[in-house]
Amino acid sequence: MSSQTFFGHPRGLATLFFTEMWERFTFYGMRSLLVLFMTAAVVGGNPGLGLTEGEANAIYGLYLSCVYLFSLPGGWVADRLTGQRNAVIAGGVIIALGNFMLAVGERTLFFLGLVVIVLGVGLLKPNISAMVGKLYDHLPSARRDAGFSIFYMGINVGAVMAPLLVGTIGEKISWQAGFAGAGILMLLGLVQFHVMRSTLPPTADDASAKTPEERRKAWTALFTGLGLFAALIASAVVGLFDLEPVAIAEKVGVAIVIIAAFFFGYVFLFGKLTSDEAKRVSVILVLFFGAATFFMGFELAGSTFNLFARDFTDRSAFGSFFSDGQHPASWYQSLNPLFVVAFSPVFAALWVQLGRRNLEPSIPAKFALGLIQMGLGFVVIAWAAHIVVTGGDGTRVLPVWLLLTYLLHTFGELCLSPIGLSAVTKLAPPRFVSQMMGTWFAGTALGNLLSGLIAGHLGADDIASAPHRYLMIFALALSLGLLMAIMAKPIKRLMGSVR
Repeated sequence: MSSQTFFGHPRGLATLFFTEMWERFTFYGMRSLLVLFMTAAVVGGNPGLGLTEGEANAIYGLYLSCVYLFSLPGGWVADRLTGQRNAVIAGGVIIALGNFMLAVGERTLFFLGLVVIVLGVGLLKPNISAMVGKLYDHLPSARRDAGFSIFYMGINVGAVMAPLLVGTIGEKISWQAGFAGAGILMLLGLVQFHVMRSTLPPTADDASAKTPEERRKAWTALFTGLGLFAALIASAVVGLFDLEPVAIAEKVGVAIVIIAAFFFGYVFLFGKLTSDEAKRVSVILVLFFGAATFFMGFELAGSTFNLFARDFTDRSAFGSFFSDGQHPASWYQSLNPLFVVAFSPVFAALWVQLGRRNLEPSIPAKFALGLIQMGLGFVVIAWAAHIVVTGGDGTRVLPVWLLLTYLLHTFGELCLSPIGLSAVTKLAPPRFVSQMMGTWFAGTALGNLLSGLIAGHLGADDIASAPHRYLMIFALALSLGLLMAIMAKPIKRLMGSVR
């Protein structure tokens, strides 16, 4: 690994920063269009799929949950067979292929493209984050948290650009052209990753299946799983069972909880954990539920908030540049990542400075702050929805309401998400680090799925109940945040020397 540094951090951070930036460009570009495309009418100059908002939001939540859920097998593949570097390369190629399938425009191929992207992100996402953690194996904890905050800024640089470019192309020119552009940028990220591969940790190629027999068993398990998954998808395509999105989403939610329980149970019972390792894994379990609750509210951004921008927000600013007098609704998807880019260096420096003074909040305390701030964002959007409801038909609110909501959610995100990523790499036993990273994303998956189900009750067809439902989410986030704050010291003791 190179001895050069990237703003005082290991040089490999730059490689992973830019790779993740382009992968997130691809992901958030497609994400900004997904619900809008699915709910667009099937006739007109830029036809969509014509789904109801409830169906589209359920599919959106289901898709996002599967993206993160498949981080579990993606981490297993890297740990056992390919190593993290090769898993990232394979994942990027598969993601690009999936986006090109979306760009064809055929309905069945569109949904198959979503499935392909799920497989690709599942391979790439946990393993690129795990490699960031390996860069800091022999560096102070505060430096690791700062490194993850910088890495998180890379995620959001791509996410800022994507809705502005891909969203504009998709909404104003062609949905399919927008999806294709996202795929091209993923290929650019892979080229950069390959060129700068020498800066990665030497252990990025390690896999635990060393002997021919171990590798044969691992490959057999992998191909068996892929075969069963392919059979399931084929059965759905030929109509052997009903594809009702809301019902499927509900069943997948139950499945995620069962899978997480099975995995944690297996690790506790058969993972040969030491006493300290068991305590730290129990903290990861707590973080799993914290992440699920946070992202349940946070991920309404791509569904409910996206539709709120389209249907109830005054988008006349810069409208003269567009034939319909309205700037794209997808532009508002850039607000959260823009705030992350602006404030990530502030939060990274804050944690380092507080660490030097021995004043840095503990991981559970940061989680509490994140949950509470996310909840406060729903107070803002609830008030905006109240204005729409009381104003009558045709009422639109100023963009400042969405801006303030996204700002509060961003502050919550910066207290929770990069800290959670860093915490898992520190708390996980080394032999389970990629799989434990998968559990973090499984918590994210559960939150995303619940978000999609909730969003089905918060669209234009049910705007009258939106203020009350937003306040219910606020109450849940506030309650869990306060509980996490109260339990911060006992949780901190379970973490041992990890900070």
